[in-house]
Order: sequence, then C-alpha cells, then structure tokens
Amino acid sequence: RLSNFHVLPTCAPTRAVLLTGVDNHTAGIGSQAITAEQEGKPGYEGYLNNRVATLPEVLRAAGYRTYHTGKWHLGTEASHGPHARGFDESFTLLAGGASHFADAAPLRPGGEAKYLRNGKLVESLPDDFYSSRHYTDLLLTWVERDKNNERPFFAYLAYTAPHDPLHAPPAYIEKYRGRYDRGWEVLRRERFDRLQERGLIPAHHQLPPWPSVVKRWDSLSEVEQANKARDMEVYAAMVDYMDEQIGRVYRWLEANGELDNTLIVFLSDNGANGFPARLYPGHDDEYHARFDNSLENRGASGSFVVMGAGWATASTAAYRLLKGFSTEGGIRTPAIVRFPDSSSRGEIQDAFIHVRDLVPTFLELANAQHPAREDPALAAMAGNSLVPLFEGRAGSAYENEGVGYELHGTRAYIKGHWKALQMPLPLGSGKWELYNLATDPAETRNLADTEPEKLAELVAEHEAYEKEQGVIYSLPSVVNRFVQAQQLLFVLMW
Repeated sequence: RLSNFHVLPTCAPTRAVLLTGVDNHTAGIGSQAITAEQEGKPGYEGYLNNRVATLPEVLRAAGYRTYHTGKWHLGTEASHGPHARGFDESFTLLAGGASHFADAAPLRPGGEAKYLRNGKLVESLPDDFYSSRHYTDLLLTWVERDKNNERPFFAYLAYTAPHDPLHAPPAYIEKYRGRYDRGWEVLRRERFDRLQERGLIPAHHQLPPWPSVVKRWDSLSEVEQANKARDMEVYAAMVDYMDEQIGRVYRWLEANGELDNTLIVFLSDNGANGFPARLYPGHDDEYHARFDNSLENRGASGSFVVMGAGWATASTAAYRLLKGFSTEGGIRTPAIVRFPDSSSRGEIQDAFIHVRDLVPTFLELANAQHPAREDPALAAMAGNSLVPLFEGRAGSAYENEGVGYELHGTRAYIKGHWKALQMPLPLGSGKWELYNLATDPAETRNLADTEPEKLAELVAEHEAYEKEQGVIYSLPSVVNRFVQAQQLLFVLMW
C-alpha cells in the first residue's frame, strides 16, 4: 500500500503520464481545458502526440499482447485512440465519462459518449450493459482466449466508476442504505481514525479543521440530507461493485497459475471530486430538468447525481482540498501494488512515489528498452523505476530530484519533504507558499516567511521545470469564471 503516491490534479493529465512516463505537458495533455493561449501549441494537442511512445507500444514491440478496456480520455478521435496507440484489443469510451448504463448519455448536452472496439465505432451497447461488468467481461474473454499463447500480456483496465454521473445496480445501492445518514463530518472522522490506526497516516498527523467553504451537514434540510446520503450510498455501491470485478481478474490469474508472475497496480487518477454537476458546460436548470433525480431514482438510469464537496472532503479525510488542485487532497491518492515477489504483502510504503515512475518500473520488469534511447525525436521517460524500492534495495526512488506541477491555475513543486505551492484566489493567497509534508501533510502551516531560502530554491527549480516543459500558464475559462467572481466558494459548498 502506497501512502505517499502522487498523481496529477485531474484525470486526463494523469492518464497521459501513466501511459507514457513523460510529463503531461510533453505528452500532449498540458491542460484538460485548453485556453486560447494554449491552443495549437506543442504539448497542448489534447491527445497523446507523436513525441511520446506509449507503454503498450513499447511492450508490444517487446513481445507482449496488449489489452485495454474502459476509459481513454486522451483524444476524441479513433486516430488518437487506444487501438492506434499500441493496444491489440480495445473496447474504450473515448470521453472522460458518461452514463454507466446502455443509454450512453454524455456528460454534457451536445457532448458525445463514443465507444470504440478496436478503433471502430460501436453503434449500440447491450441492453444489460453496466460499465464495470462489461469492461471486465471483455478483458477476461481475451485473456482466456489467449491463455495458451506463450507471449506475456499487459492489460489496462480503466474503469469509469466511480466517475459521475453516479450509477450502480439497485442491489448494491441497497447494501449501503442508511450507512451515511450521520453525515460527512462523522464519516471523515471515522475514516481519518481508521487510516491512522492502519498506519496509512502518521500518528502525529491531526485532523484538519472542516473547510469553511463546505456546508455543514446539520445546515441541510431533511430532504437535502436524504438526497445527499443516497448519493454517497450510490458512490459506495459503485466502488463495491468495481472491487468485485477486480476480484474476478485476480481469481482468473490465480486459477491459471499467473498470479505470482504478474504485477498488479491499482490507483486513482486524482483526488476526490467535489465539483457539482453544474460545472459541466450546458448543465443549467433546463438541462437538469431532463433527469429524474428523485430520491427513489438517484443512481438509476436517467439520473445525474455527483459526490459533492461534503462527501469528497470526507473521502480525502486528511488532506487539503480536492480534485482539480495541486494540494495534497488533489494529488495524493490511494494506490496498491502487488509485486510478483509477494514477500512484501501487507506492507505500507511511505516513500514519495509519482505516477510517472510506473512506466520505468513496468519496462524494467519486462526487460524492455524505451525507444527514446535510440530515437532522439522521442521524449525520454521522466520517472524512476520503483523496482529497487519494492525489493528493499533502496529507501527512495528520488535522491535530490524534484517533481513539478502546473495545471488549471495551480502550481506545485515537491522535493524531498518540502513542497512549494501556488494557489489562485480565493482558495489560496495567489503567492507561493511552502509546506513541510513530513510534519504538516495537511498543508496547514505556511512556512514561506520562516524558510525563505528553501522557498526560493523550489520556486527557481519550478521555473526551470516550466521552461523545460514549455508550460503556457493560463487559467481556463471555467476556473476564471469562478475565481474572478469569487463564486468558487459557492461551488464547493455543493
């Protein structure tokens, strides 16, 4: 269990790094909401560009079979989809999310929920389609079909759960009925205590104050509480169902004698999502009137509900803010690794690890060489192999090396246990802040005034990072709209 695992603040940039081992600004997903200043510039193509080699491309060249099911979100055209970027077999949702049922309703009016099978458009989904089950069914069909093939395989099983809209089979929602009736503050306390008891949060770490911008549970009406509790029941049901599907893959590996010959990595691509549905373009009163979000139908086909800031704050529990920000609550996420050598089973690894480290790790274990060594036109991997760390031969994947962040108006630079952070108003000061993550992982004590030399060092290294990556700093319109009007406070309340 990785207690200090870091990704990017939102999903598409994380996935770009996950599949290339290269910074998202180099890979083509420099922003998830490209501005006029960024449009058409290198690194802001909106898809994985030709400056990067993808993990399945490299592994396929090394003799692997490659499979992908689920979310892609790294290009909206088939020519930029998984089948074009190294996957032998693929069934993918090109967009970032959609209805989890057969209706394939898009996230926003005018949007598309295109499913592709090996690069060809899927005209319709089976009547009993539910995303998590269908993705797993297909993957297991392929590995079972090919199990006598001597070539090893790489599988990228990218569930859309629990992305909004929140949908789950009724029986799974029923399992959680009443579980969250006491509200999000109580759940947050429970989760913090349990994580601390299990050693995933340091003993000295104190539960941060409840964010002033997020409504208290007891300020909601009874109707609001009932609806919000149901939303969390649906969210839990989605995670529960997904867990069962992962179990199906695990059991197949076990039954076929491949479990101890397989590296398994599970991760979340960003922090908990606290944004309301109305932040999606076109989600106005008229559009929302099309959905049946009654208490009885929440989580069923035809509904559109989300987790919201209260439950997202409870889920993040120990860290500051949520998805979309370079605070720890936005970029430190759950991750579990089952190393082929299972002697480390049950251990907690608290060394800093970044999603960019996974590709070098996979390639070392597969004895595959990255093509950038021979082709200077390709970007070299940015991360470090975790094999020495997982095998106990090293205490860290990073010696004196920092990791830079820039996305949607937030910046950060992490080096050792130090973190420089710049957040736009009103959630930050607009100035660079400094935090010691070893003693203050919740980012509650800004040390910029007491450690000016350390801050200056990190800011200078961050400036060099942005220059090297060709970062074009620009707030996307959706951020501008709320930050400038200081209405982000209202957004986070819900």
